[in-house]
Order: sequence, then C-alpha cells, then structure tokens
Amino acid sequence: MAKYPIFLEMAGRRAVVIGAGPVALRKIQGLAKAGARVTVVAEQVLPEIEEILLQLNTKIILSRYHKDFLVSAVLVIASTNLAELNRRIYEDCQELEILCNVADQPELCDFFVPAVVKRGDLQIAIGTEGHCPAYAGHLRQKLEEIFTESHGQFVEELAKVRTRIIETIPDSDQRKVLLGKLASDDSFQYFTEHGPTQWHHHAEELIQQCPL
Repeated sequence: MAKYPIFLEMAGRRAVVIGAGPVALRKIQGLAKAGARVTVVAEQVLPEIEEILLQLNTKIILSRYHKDFLVSAVLVIASTNLAELNRRIYEDCQELEILCNVADQPELCDFFVPAVVKRGDLQIAIGTEGHCPAYAGHLRQKLEEIFTESHGQFVEELAKVRTRIIETIPDSDQRKVLLGKLASDDSFQYFTEHGPTQWHHHAEELIQQCPL
C-alpha cells in the first residue's frame, strides 16, 4: 500500500532511538537537526559515538530496553542487532500508538526515513517504500548535482515575494497565476543571472501589472 508522504515538524518533540550503532547514529543526527528532543537507549555506547551524542545534546540512557522509555514519544526508531527485540519494540509502539521505524525491516515500519537533498529551505525527499534505500541514495547523489544552493536561495526570496503578493492581490486566481510565473524556470534563470535585488524589482513590476 502506498505511504502518505509528509514533512513532520519535530522541533521540541520527543523521539526515542533504541540502539547506538552507526545506523542509529545517522537517524539520531537527522532527528537532532530537525530540533527533536532525542533520547537514546542502549546497554552500551562506544566512546566515539557517545562524544557525538553529547555534542547533539541527546539524552543517553544506559539500560536494557523497557517499554516505559517510549512514553510521550512522537516517534521511535528501533536499531538494535536483535530481531526479536526490534519486533518487541514495534509491538509496544503499536500498543501505545507511537509511530515506529525498525531499521532494515520494512514490514515493521510505520514510516520510512527518505534520502534527502537539502538546499536551504528546499528539501527533496526520495523514498522506495523501504525496498531499496541504496537506490534512493543513488538518486539523491544525482539530484544533488542538479539542485544547487541557488535553488535554496530562490525559495527564500520566493517566500518574501509570496507574502507581498498575498498582502497586495486579493484575487486568489491572480495570485496563483503570478506565483506560477515567479516560480517558473524562466524566473529562476533570471534570478541566477541578475541576482536577488534585480529579481525583486522584476517581481514588483509583475505585481504592479496585476489589476486590483
């Protein structure tokens, strides 16, 4: 069954990761970048990984897994090397109605962590329904060559102009048409060739041409 793709706001919300190996570390780093309050549960943590976790301000619980550690979590990632334990974590999450991802076991996942191309506020997520993360990673590398920092800067400037358009133009159809023009390939090319200041002048001219 097709999954419902979303970008989830995790700032200030609790996420629990069971396990502290290299795979778990990548998940933890992603959650930390999103502003989540990350709790890591593991019986032991290698010193070099513990140092990174402390730099990320994660809470580390050196303990065997217990269901109580999941309470109040928005999502949980199980990344241990014990299949039975991972299944138990998944089943506990189902009982508590917490979203769960079990590394390398797509049948035990409520969500998948996509490969992501990030350029400022622009994010492009690539998923394969958990079937082949390696191919998602391959596509990410290709897209990283296509989408540059300029695309991220373009999104930032588009956001400013969008606010101006919403405040200035009352007709929703006119707003849609104008925003479509400003988000086009031609508009992006103008932005890269002339820079943000000149592009804003161009955008203002288009705004002024709209009948009120």
